[in-house]
Amino acid sequence: MTPEKTLETLKRNTSAKTQQTLDAIYTVCSEQLKNGVSDFSAATIARLGNSRGVPKAQSIRNKSGEKYRALIKSFEEASQSSKKVSPIKSDEAWIDEIPNAKHRLLTKILSSDLKKAQQQLQEIIPPKTRIDIYDHKGSPAESERLNNQERRALEYLISAAFLNKWNFQRGECGELLDDKGSMVLKVATVDAIEKALRNL
Repeated sequence: MTPEKTLETLKRNTSAKTQQTLDAIYTVCSEQLKNGVSDFSAATIARLGNSRGVPKAQSIRNKSGEKYRALIKSFEEASQSSKKVSPIKSDEAWIDEIPNAKHRLLTKILSSDLKKAQQQLQEIIPPKTRIDIYDHKGSPAESERLNNQERRALEYLISAAFLNKWNFQRGECGELLDDKGSMVLKVATVDAIEKALRNL
C-alpha cells in the first residue's frame, strides 16, 4: 500500500489530534523520501518533526503509536522499492542494438581486438605509469634539465684544463686517451657530454 493510501486508511475513525499528528509524520517522511534519505527511524522522524507536531520517539514506539509506526513503515517500503537495482549491462550491450547483422558482427570483432590490444598494453605498461618522451623539438621539463653545478661538472670533463692536468687527449671517435695512447673514457664519451650540454 502506498503511503498516501496508508495515511487515508489510518485517519479513518480517529480523533482530530491523531489525524494532525499523522499529517505531520506524513510531511516529514515525504521530505525524507523526496531527498532520497532512507532513514525512517522513530528517532529521526521525531527529531525532524519536533516543531511540526510530531511526537517524541518514545511516543511513536509505545503501543499508542501503532498508527504512527504503520505510516512510517509504509515510507520505508516505498523507499526500498524505489531503490531496486537495475540489471547491469555488459560493456558490449550497445552492440546488440545495432540493427544490421553484418555491422553488428564487425563491431563485435573490432571490440574484441580492442580489448586484446588494451590487455597487451597493460601487460607491457602497468596502469598509471608515467612515460615521458622527448624528441628535442621542445625543451625538456625543468626537472630534467641540468642545474648549474651539473653543467659545470660536465664542461670540466671536456675542458682543456682537465685534459692538460691528466695528460689526456681526445681521440678521433670521441674517446679520451692518456699519454700512452690507452683509452681512459670509451668511444663517443666526449660526444655524449657535448650533446647533453646542448640539450639539457
